[in-house]
Amino acid sequence: MTAAVRSEDVVGLAPLVLGALVRRYGHFDLCEDAVQEALLAAARQWPADGRPDDPKAWLIRVASRRLTDALRSQTARQAREERELRLTPVDQEVQDDDDTLTLLVLCCHPALSPPSQVALTLRAVGGLTTAEIARAFFVPEATMAQRISRAKATIKKTGATFALPDEPELSERMRAVVHVLYLVFNEGYATSSGDDLQRRDLTAEAVRLAREAHRLRPADPEVAGLLALMLLTDARRAARVRDGDLVPLDEQDRDLWDQELIAEGVALVEATLESSTALGPYQLQAAI
Repeated sequence: MTAAVRSEDVVGLAPLVLGALVRRYGHFDLCEDAVQEALLAAARQWPADGRPDDPKAWLIRVASRRLTDALRSQTARQAREERELRLTPVDQEVQDDDDTLTLLVLCCHPALSPPSQVALTLRAVGGLTTAEIARAFFVPEATMAQRISRAKATIKKTGATFALPDEPELSERMRAVVHVLYLVFNEGYATSSGDDLQRRDLTAEAVRLAREAHRLRPADPEVAGLLALMLLTDARRAARVRDGDLVPLDEQDRDLWDQELIAEGVALVEATLESSTALGPYQLQAAI
């Protein structure tokens, strides 16, 4: 065990743990509830007992036990799945797998409305609480809780599997994915709730997933444009806040800007402008 425990250490693992459980067991709605219970358990136990050496494995084990308890209360039809879950050692989970992009694509299922896609992504992938998402949408917490519950029920009803869809559905789904990533990044770059002016965990996760999307679809100009926009924007992060206040662009210390991120972003913009036959909104914003 290690001593230091930060809330972002726990929340940042949520999509990785949820992806591992959904990939292995299905039941998106039950897995999401089990992961939330595991996060609560970590928030209670880690400050007292110390952070585990492998926090992801710890969360997977606890969430799997919670999932077992949930399945125990299901109908006889689900008894077989419970037995299979109990017979599979949790330690056999592939710890290095990262299913977050697949989880994001699932959250952007076409059966969901755009607001529901964003809300479910912020909850399952971004790790925001229902209260935080409700404040971002300017709605009561109870309303947002119902929206997220309906979204999970809709995905369950469609019978969607935890896998990337084939073309042309993947291309259509990616339009929603890039939009959701854009909104997640914005929520981290200028938070709509809380005491912090920015949330590095959200912007970092959005950038990481944009990189994964770009690796998956390197020829998609809007995916490249979104990644470039994020990199060029995030490059100014260190200079955006001074003494707890936002610093206007023309007053920022440019020596604090991340030149590596700027170079990477500019290279992406130049490449996508050369190859694209029609400019999309993310390419245009990145170019500006």
